Amino acid sequence: MANKKSSKKDLRRIAKRRVQNQELRTSLKTYVKKVRTAITGGDSTAVTTTLTAAVKNLDKAAKRGVIHKN
Repeated sequence: MANKKSSKKDLRRIAKRRVQNQELRTSLKTYVKKVRTAITGGDSTAVTTTLTAAVKNLDKAAKRGVIHKN
């Protein structure tokens, strides 16, 4: 356990970031799942709209460092 005040604050920050990153990763999985279901459905307009939303959010998460760029 941390003894210094700054170390305790760092632990609180890390815990807060961890929760936010988990929420973001979960939402990314949902976006990918929606794209896959739209592809199997065969509706081309639904595929393009869900795909653009998924790509946008994946790129944003990669930019923030939540996931790797690849």
